Amino acid sequence: MSSPEPDDIHNRALRANAFPEGYTHPTPAKRYNLVVIGAGPAGLVVAAAAASLGGKVALIERHRMGGDCLNVGCVPSKALISSARAAAAVREAEHFGVGVAAPQVDFPRVMERLRKLRAEISRADSVERFSGLGVDVFLGEGRFTGPDAIEVGSKTLKFARAAITVGSVPFVPEIPGLKEVGFETNLSIFNLTELPESLCVIGGGPIGCELAQSFARLGSQVTLVQRGGRLLPRDDADAAKIVQAKLEADGIRVMLNAKVTAASKLNDRQRQVSVECDGKQMQIPCATILVASGRRTDLSALNLGVANVKSDEHGVIVDDFLRTSNSNVYAAGDCCSGFKFTHAADAMARLLIRNALFLGRGRVSKLVIPWATYTEPEVAHVGLTTVDAAKRGITTDVITVEMRDVDRAVLDHTREGFGRLVLRKGTDEILGATLIGSHAGDMIPIAVLAIQNKLGAGSLASSILPYPTVGEIWRKLGDAYNRTRLTPRSKGVLSAVLRWRRGGD
Repeated sequence: MSSPEPDDIHNRALRANAFPEGYTHPTPAKRYNLVVIGAGPAGLVVAAAAASLGGKVALIERHRMGGDCLNVGCVPSKALISSARAAAAVREAEHFGVGVAAPQVDFPRVMERLRKLRAEISRADSVERFSGLGVDVFLGEGRFTGPDAIEVGSKTLKFARAAITVGSVPFVPEIPGLKEVGFETNLSIFNLTELPESLCVIGGGPIGCELAQSFARLGSQVTLVQRGGRLLPRDDADAAKIVQAKLEADGIRVMLNAKVTAASKLNDRQRQVSVECDGKQMQIPCATILVASGRRTDLSALNLGVANVKSDEHGVIVDDFLRTSNSNVYAAGDCCSGFKFTHAADAMARLLIRNALFLGRGRVSKLVIPWATYTEPEVAHVGLTTVDAAKRGITTDVITVEMRDVDRAVLDHTREGFGRLVLRKGTDEILGATLIGSHAGDMIPIAVLAIQNKLGAGSLASSILPYPTVGEIWRKLGDAYNRTRLTPRSKGVLSAVLRWRRGGD
């Protein structure tokens, strides 16, 4: 069993905004310009944009407006992370010459704050707001009944174009005993009102790392079990090592190359996770199990076959213009992309509007999509890593600047980490960039803009940035690139010119 949702004033406000009780569906239009299935980040952007442009739009949501991001993803997780960082800051105050008592974590208040902020933010995604924008909102399960019709409840919605934006759900591996003993995923972990004395996190990707660190900082004894040989497998390997070291410094036991083989119940409050690690069988007792093993797409309720929409194990199949095998049906977001991020869904939704309604030709392959993991230190990335480039047969040069060489990072006691550029060999073309450090997610847009606008590494050196800021790392990376251009021969020529200018030696 997973934790039930607390019934308090904040969750009641959330439900009133996101899935109001007793809601009366509007009378369907004769035909819609666009019917959107799924009111997560992609669906909300598509519906709002199409309605603002004068289209007749219907939006269908089976659970809650705002999707995972608002309800069980970005919003609640970052609220939890901010509380955990505050607790860590108190513990680390001695580094700044400030003596304070150990933090007293009031976990119920931490979670109430989370619920309060989520309810506040939910107003922007509410049924009331979107109805006010002119969108016909239907709450319930949507399913295709033909190539140009969708049924929700007893209503049939005819469309000229449709958008599938149903998102993704947690992937739960088949582990003997897991369902019987009970576990949490991101769908339920934010319902907790009591801090788990001990927590076993299964999965070392972004969600697993973020939540493992947060619960450890709030007082849980945390074990993180990762099947692979490293954390954050999509990120730079050196960055992942720094994150692992920080998690361990926060008291987390990190187990790599560890396969979960079973789960069992010790008593009413204790579970046990069996793990095979380095050829040895180990038992991990814990109060709570959190499964963070990735995401999958669930399309089972959509009845895609009758709409001639093809799908596979990865989700809805789309072309580079987000068009499905039914030329009148498009898709965006987690359900059709390997980039399962809110901002990626937003970007694809904007493409979908242009392509589906206005004969646009915007290509997904042209999008420059960054991502960030909000551990401490944060990891942010855009473009190719050296591993990605090698797989494509691209030879590269790598420029790295350590955070300890950035004055602001030293002053703020956040010197762990680095900035790294992956360049096409022999040029200053930026193929990818990684930052690991404080607020890396806030700083990666510089690299996004550079790649998107084809600005080379040399241009970073000419940027004037405030001192002291951590953002100076971009100028330092540009300077480091420029130094690589100073070959012994060019240095000899410049030295000769300068000798001539001073009249010789």
